[in-house]
Amino acid sequence: MQVLIMKKIFLTIGVLASFFSFAQQKKDQSNQLDDVIIQGNRIQTPFSQATRDIQIVTQQEIEQMPVRSLNEVLSYISGVDIRQRGPFGAQADISIDGGTSEQTLVLLNGVKLIDAQSAHNMMNIPIPLSAIDHIEILRGAAARIYGINALTGAINIVTKTLDHPSLNIDVHSGSSFKNKDEGDGSGIYWGGGAALTGTFGNKKVNHLLAASQNNYNGQRYNSASKASKIFYDGNYNINDNNSIQAMAGYARSHYGANGFYAAPGDVNSAEIVKSSVFSLSSRHKFGKFILAPRISDRYGDDDYRYFKDDLSTARSRHYTNALMLELNSSLETAIGTIGIGWESRFEKISSSNIGKHKRENHGAYAELKSSIGRKLEGSVGLYANYNTDYNWQLYPGLDLAYLIDTHWKISASAGSGERVPSFTDLYLDQRPGNIGNPDIQPESAWNYEGNIQYNKKNFKFQAGYFYRTISDFIDWVRENESEPYAPINFGKNKIQGIYGRIQQSFDLGHKQKFGYHLSYNYLNPIIDRSSDLQSKYALESLKHQFIAGINYGIGQFSCQLENRLLKRELADGYDVADFRANYQINKITLYSSINNIFDAQYTEAGAVPMPTRWFALGAKFKLQ
Repeated sequence: MQVLIMKKIFLTIGVLASFFSFAQQKKDQSNQLDDVIIQGNRIQTPFSQATRDIQIVTQQEIEQMPVRSLNEVLSYISGVDIRQRGPFGAQADISIDGGTSEQTLVLLNGVKLIDAQSAHNMMNIPIPLSAIDHIEILRGAAARIYGINALTGAINIVTKTLDHPSLNIDVHSGSSFKNKDEGDGSGIYWGGGAALTGTFGNKKVNHLLAASQNNYNGQRYNSASKASKIFYDGNYNINDNNSIQAMAGYARSHYGANGFYAAPGDVNSAEIVKSSVFSLSSRHKFGKFILAPRISDRYGDDDYRYFKDDLSTARSRHYTNALMLELNSSLETAIGTIGIGWESRFEKISSSNIGKHKRENHGAYAELKSSIGRKLEGSVGLYANYNTDYNWQLYPGLDLAYLIDTHWKISASAGSGERVPSFTDLYLDQRPGNIGNPDIQPESAWNYEGNIQYNKKNFKFQAGYFYRTISDFIDWVRENESEPYAPINFGKNKIQGIYGRIQQSFDLGHKQKFGYHLSYNYLNPIIDRSSDLQSKYALESLKHQFIAGINYGIGQFSCQLENRLLKRELADGYDVADFRANYQINKITLYSSINNIFDAQYTEAGAVPMPTRWFALGAKFKLQ
């Protein structure tokens, strides 16, 4: 299988690279990414001045992709590993560069969506795709920038902010055209949904309101899902120096959980997850000094039913809440921009099989972003973290970038991070399947990376190498199948990897455009552990990831083909191809897609087979 993977990778690279010399002669197009401001960083930075590996996915790119959910969008991002248990956006774990789902931080407009119960529900985010402006993906340990739990990287989802009215309505439906399994009702597997996103206001005040509903009767036995989302984001510019931002959202997902956590016994299980997020912040400018306080809260309600038709037994209820207070500031000086701030996080849980617990986490940071001439840019900083269970820890970081000329840039970074154990890691009592360990300690990581970038006209190339070592690495293990899984601190987890990315677009003339992108990641993990222990991590660790895509447009028609090939450490590899076509008629875009074109049989997490070939039709109406 591994030889077959490498053959496919090199064949695709050879075919697409043949376009390189031709495309370099074509007309240049404006680079929208250079104007993107990286929002997740406390010191806001234009994308063109980034000093480490940050990827940006824009709304325009999302609209062309053959995807139906945020999970599927992220599955096509280099280095990001999405392991879906529930398709159609129902449930997924997310990780970066071979890490675990607990080691990746997800943010919404800079607000951390850490779930103190478990990372399994972190992707229950209350926004439809049409409300997203762009997504920022930062790879590597990043406590200096994002605080705790950004051990292997962070993903920040930034919503739209428009100073004029707009309306976006998206309706879609799809099916595998396969008959439902015995005992799962009659008819075929199908489903669909609708999303409404509207903005209104002006340069002083603007609002975004979005809502969506998706209903699917499943894609195999007991896999039906329903998802409801509503979201609001408002910006109030009092004057040139003062502004207020408010954000609130709610998401509810109800899905059949066949094979999610305890296959094959959980064939008739179900789960209902409710998540809400709220944030109120402001920004004040006093000359060269900026002060930005924020208060935010994330609430979670997780109802897992091992027997969905008998709620009197084997039912787990979890209620979690995380209140966060932040005070960020920056000052422009002769030596550069200095950032300093404080954040406090108050977490609590009330659970049927975890119990009642609470803890506090407090962090302070200092950061300097500076440059020497026009060639050398860098940032250095320190994050100090205090947890009521684990006391003080310090996490420094350094990023440097050197501009060789107008097209070439090399950069290097060294960063550290911490992952605090979840309440599930510490206190879960779900015998005979899983049991927590209150004695485990936080994970600590150091990540070193170097890369080189080339950017000329519409051609981009980037390649790099990273090395990461995690001390007190946490994994769930057991000695044999008769015992429950329990988390322990293994010792050290080391991983090194190489990656490369190519992206190019050009104008063919006669209203025709063509583009392609390629990315490849190779990871080599080494875990110091006893060979007698059965490890969940070793089975899921990513080894190879190859993503390729091409897009073509002529007049009002456009289409995009995406292919992703993955191989995990001790699991079979799989190759999935998706296609989407769009046709625009005035303000209406009609689209169709085929997911899993070649009907690949594969799983991404646990014992959950992913959907076979799936067809979809949709229409999108835009008015602004």
